[in-house]
Amino acid sequence: MNDLKDLMLRKPRLTLAVAESLTCGRLQARVGMISGASEFFLGGITAYTLEQKVRHLRVDRRRAAAANSVSAEVAAEMAEGVCALFGADVGLATTGYAEPSAEWAVDQPFAWWAVAYRPAGGAPVNRSGKVEWPRASRTEAQERTADAAMDALIAWLEAIRAK
Repeated sequence: MNDLKDLMLRKPRLTLAVAESLTCGRLQARVGMISGASEFFLGGITAYTLEQKVRHLRVDRRRAAAANSVSAEVAAEMAEGVCALFGADVGLATTGYAEPSAEWAVDQPFAWWAVAYRPAGGAPVNRSGKVEWPRASRTEAQERTADAAMDALIAWLEAIRAK
């Protein structure tokens, strides 16, 4: 996890905010475990319902409602929205299903993660990905998704810092 701190504090220094649904605070806890996290971590929000995603993260209600708030687009909007909410350079977001849902024809847990970067004076840049967890329990899906999102954030930061 110290890789994250090192990557965030390289020049130019970046700040981070987190928006969670499926992971229910697990990402924020992982970041908060890093000694010196207050040097780059501005905060986070767990927006579990459509109403809270719309209200706090500027998620498009119609698009999110059609997907039960679970899609690459919703994850990207959450990541951009948390950047705006906290004034952060980088936003990390997760949304998904921690267990099957007959109502939404979901037969196994899966999630979308997204990273948004707001360069000074530029349009946001997004990257997202989908992870699937066949036969995982609810808690396993949440933990694995948090791990996958953190790994994706670190890989993305390594790539942009290498340029």
